[in-house]
Amino acid sequence: MSLIDILARVDVLCKKYEKYDVDKQGGADSVSGQDQFAKLYAVVEADIEATLQKAEAAKNEKNRAAVATLNSEVRRSKAALRAELPKLQKLAAKKIRDITKEQQAARLDMVEELAARIDEISDGVVVNRQSTMLGGKAGMSKPMEIRVDTMDPDDLMRPEHYEDTEESTSFRQEFQARKARQDQGLDVIAEGLSTLKDIAADINEELDKQEPLINEVDTKIDKAAADLKNTNVKLKDTVTKLRSSRNFCIDLILIAIILGIAGSLYSALRPQ
Repeated sequence: MSLIDILARVDVLCKKYEKYDVDKQGGADSVSGQDQFAKLYAVVEADIEATLQKAEAAKNEKNRAAVATLNSEVRRSKAALRAELPKLQKLAAKKIRDITKEQQAARLDMVEELAARIDEISDGVVVNRQSTMLGGKAGMSKPMEIRVDTMDPDDLMRPEHYEDTEESTSFRQEFQARKARQDQGLDVIAEGLSTLKDIAADINEELDKQEPLINEVDTKIDKAAADLKNTNVKLKDTVTKLRSSRNFCIDLILIAIILGIAGSLYSALRPQ
């Protein structure tokens, strides 16, 4: 945006809000230290201008992270500005000396104009802009309007009244397509559950068949263990007996050898 465009925009804004100028509305006394409305109005207006600059910077920014940060700051600033509007409206409705009814009404218009300016600030969120902080000039919220379309009884007799529109046909087709996809998915799930159920039943049946075999195997293992234990005891006794017999034989052989040696020595040493 060039400098000429900025000056032109400032001039248009000044002319637009010239009728709401606080100095012109209340004169020198209206902006005195006694007029809290003028002070708060000036502060809010300055904050709006600062928020507008942030919103403009967010539009011109190319970095997405920076844009998100600026938009977040703009939303926080807008929330803070909306919080000040009830105070400003209360001060505008307050009767002050040297302020006429026309000027007081103009101040209420100024507050609503500020609310509209706040709502118009771009913050990166696309919503239906509507001033909810201020309902009307008197500060009362407007009741919700409910519109009920009237229907001619003659329309009920015409066949065209019950024909499907393009929107209803499209909606019905989309509904049927989604329902068909959901039914197909549910059928697949049901088939999988049925398969799992059959597998579980087969496993249970096979376990029931294998249980007698397992019991028989356990019985045979216990019997084999008992037989092996008895065999080990008998083998131990046999080994002990064999060891005793072998030792007896060795002892006899040694005794015979000793007796033979003693006899030989006696024969040799016996005098002739």
